[in-house]
Amino acid sequence: MKIGVYPGTFDPITNGHLDLIRRSLHIFDRVIVAVAPNPKKQPLFDIHERVAMIKEATRDLPYVEVEIFEGLLAEYMKRKGVHAIIRGLRAISDFEHEFMMALLNRKLDSDVETVFLMPSEEYSYITSSAIKEVASYGGLLKDFVPPVVARRLREQFQKKQK
Repeated sequence: MKIGVYPGTFDPITNGHLDLIRRSLHIFDRVIVAVAPNPKKQPLFDIHERVAMIKEATRDLPYVEVEIFEGLLAEYMKRKGVHAIIRGLRAISDFEHEFMMALLNRKLDSDVETVFLMPSEEYSYITSSAIKEVASYGGLLKDFVPPVVARRLREQFQKKQK
């Protein structure tokens, strides 16, 4: 069975992320969405909220699992017995960072391969940071995130305004 791991903070998951998960299922039999706490990024949602939103957004995709992971990705993958990392490239600006991370992961475990996927054009400009900014000003979110995420973003920013 070919298993791919799609790691990230997913704060929050976007339609671009979902596009990559769906595309990954054309290559892999199963995809594990590995959610990292990453406190350095000061996430808007805690790890359990992010996992719950991802599970809701992928509930129609039976071969997708969602897990929390901490530590080095290469070590997590070794524990899981998987060898493929899934990463998205929206623009050339993503490439340098992703390329360096792929080489680092391969150095940590020579069996690890990284598969780079491009999102559909309609999602190529979407970032979680941009979506949070749109949400903070009350902008429409339906084209950018799944309904569960749009609702949670509205709730989160309404709390902050009180």
